[in-house]
Amino acid sequence: MKTFVYTLDLKDDPDLIAKYKEYHRAVWPEVIEGIRKNGLIHDRIYLLGNRLVMILETEDTFDPDHDLSGYTDKPRAKEWDVLMNTFQQPLPWAKPGEYWLRMELAFDLDQYK
Repeated sequence: MKTFVYTLDLKDDPDLIAKYKEYHRAVWPEVIEGIRKNGLIHDRIYLLGNRLVMILETEDTFDPDHDLSGYTDKPRAKEWDVLMNTFQQPLPWAKPGEYWLRMELAFDLDQYK
């Protein structure tokens, strides 16, 4: 299994953040289906203030550069993606059009076995 970690910010507005959380309590079935079909085993999003951190655990064959965008193949999943972008704001060092940024592993306790 592989692990990937991504981050981005929500717009710093308590009402928008509450709405974002509300949507994620009832994610549309087409989104769940799209996520699962692309090799994701676990997908978790954590929130602190307006900062999101997403942890993906995937099959060994998962290629984030190819497989992450595939979840929006269905129109309803693409609609979800567009809707979620209205809540999000890119991090200062993101390139134009880039939202979720892949984080670098800085420490791993397992290397000290």
